This record gives sequence, structure tokens and C-alpha cells, in this order.
Amino acid sequence: MKAMRIKELGHPSMMVLEDIPSPQPGKKEVLITVKACSVNFPDTLMAQGLYQFKPKLPFSPGSDIAGIVKAVGEGVKNVKVGDEVFGLTAHGGFAEEVLVPSNSVFPKPPMMDYKIAASFMMAYGTSYYALKNRAQLQKGETLLVLGASGGVGLAAVELGKIMGAKVIAAASTAEKLEICKQAGADEIINYTQENLKDRIKELTGGKGADVVYDPVGGDYTEAALRATAWEGRFLIVGFPAGIAKIPMNLPLLKGCQIVGVFWGSFAMKSPGDNMQNTMELITMYSKGELKPYIQKTYSLEDSRQALIDMMDRKVMGKIIIEP
Repeated sequence: MKAMRIKELGHPSMMVLEDIPSPQPGKKEVLITVKACSVNFPDTLMAQGLYQFKPKLPFSPGSDIAGIVKAVGEGVKNVKVGDEVFGLTAHGGFAEEVLVPSNSVFPKPPMMDYKIAASFMMAYGTSYYALKNRAQLQKGETLLVLGASGGVGLAAVELGKIMGAKVIAAASTAEKLEICKQAGADEIINYTQENLKDRIKELTGGKGADVVYDPVGGDYTEAALRATAWEGRFLIVGFPAGIAKIPMNLPLLKGCQIVGVFWGSFAMKSPGDNMQNTMELITMYSKGELKPYIQKTYSLEDSRQALIDMMDRKVMGKIIIEP
């Protein structure tokens, strides 16, 4: 089979396309013929050796996949050969075939095409876990989403609206903010042109945001924290703009919570709860409430450019690799 492989850590342009043997499924593993794999920001970090998990070299990036079951290992009962599925693995998706743990494989709904299915798990799984389980977002509360035009950001905008919140979307360009409005944002903030803290306060009548969803980090974290409401919940989702150093008097003064969101660990440690969330998300999709935005599709050979575009923050919504 063909696979894009990282043989030494560094810039994604160093990935190479190789022919390698097809993997064989072990106990409770599923071998999937990959029809689509979405690109996520952690893929760029993994390529550089900057992610929390560091796979043994060489490896293929890509965790969010959809395809057809080619073989199953011992003890697999939830899917069979020939099933159309989607799922999540630690890495390996930038390839024609990939092994996935059986408890992270789900039947693909007939109304989902492969590209939509591959863009579903990480973006919506992360955002739903964040808003439902970690923040316990309530109807009528105000949700601020930073980096709102990205994959997880747009998912948070959509889910926030479904859950009954007033959603403020913050992003860096007018084009990105237009996508956020199409996803249902009630208000928008261009944080390259407006003072983030002041604009949040203005849009909330001085109260601040009840829940802040932060997949960006950097200087935006402190500014948004300063505009968090009393007893608000500040969700730490990611930090492509850098890991912020937060003055720890701010949570005290605001009586707020700073809450970590690591959906991958949640999915592995609480598979039953994750399954419930996934089923609820599939129901929302089947009702037409969730509309994943796919900006562009790349071939396997062009996946280097896909990672570079992600690193350069040119991506809105999701981008997909099609082996």
C-alpha cells in the first residue's frame, strides 16, 4: 500500500510517499481501506515532534478517517468486513490502509459521504465534549468561540446554537467571519482589528462571556479570560498561537473555572460516554442541524501541502486527504 511517512521530525515538506506492507489487525483492531482522512492541527505538531504523543519513527500522520472495513482482528464484534465506517486512531491515516482500535470505529450513516464522515469525529467530538461535558453549557448563556473559523471552532459555533446559547465568533479575517455567520454565529469579532476584551464586554452588556472556547492560545487567552463572566468556564482546547502564561489572580477575581479539554483521552478512557456523544451527534447530523464545511480536498501525494496550509492558518473548516 502507499503511505505518506514522516521519517525524520521537522517541516511537513519532508514527508515521503512510500510503498509499505499492508498492516495486519491484532486483537480488537480493525483494518480499514481509507477513503478519506481529515487534517487536524495536531498532525502538524506530530510531524515536528511537538505533540503530547510522539509516535515511533517512521509513521504516517492522520487520525480522523473514513473508509471500508478490509479485515478484523480477534474479538471484534461491532463491525465486519465490507462495512462502511468512520473512526479515530492515534496516527496512520495518510495512507491507503490504516489500523484502528475497534472501540473507536463507528458505522458510517448512509447519508454521510466519506469526506463528511472523516471530518466528523475530532471536530464535533472535541467541541461537544467541551461544551456538554466540561462546560455544561446552558440555554441562554453566552458562548465566545476563539478561532471560530477552524474545524473545531465552527463545530463549537454550530453546537452552541443547537444548545441554545448566544454565540460570539472571533476570527482574524472578514472572510473567516463570514463563514462563522453562515454557521449561525449571532455576533462576530475580528480580533486583528478590534480590542478583543472590550468588544466582548460591549457585546455582553458588560457581563462577559459565560463560556469561552479557546483552541487558539497565545495573547488571545488572557484577553478573553479578562472578559469572562463571574463563575464563567474557560475551556482550554489548543494553543497554535502559543501557550499562554495566565495571571492566576484572574480566576480568583472572576470566580471562574479554567477547564482542560482533551477529547482524545476522554474517548479512550470513557468509551461508553464517548459513544453516547457520538450517537447524539449523528442524530443532530441526520436532522440537518450539523453541516460540516469542507474547504478543500487533497490527494495523498499533495498531503504535504495540506499540512503546510494548516500550519499557515489558511484553512477554514476542514480539509481532506483522499487516498
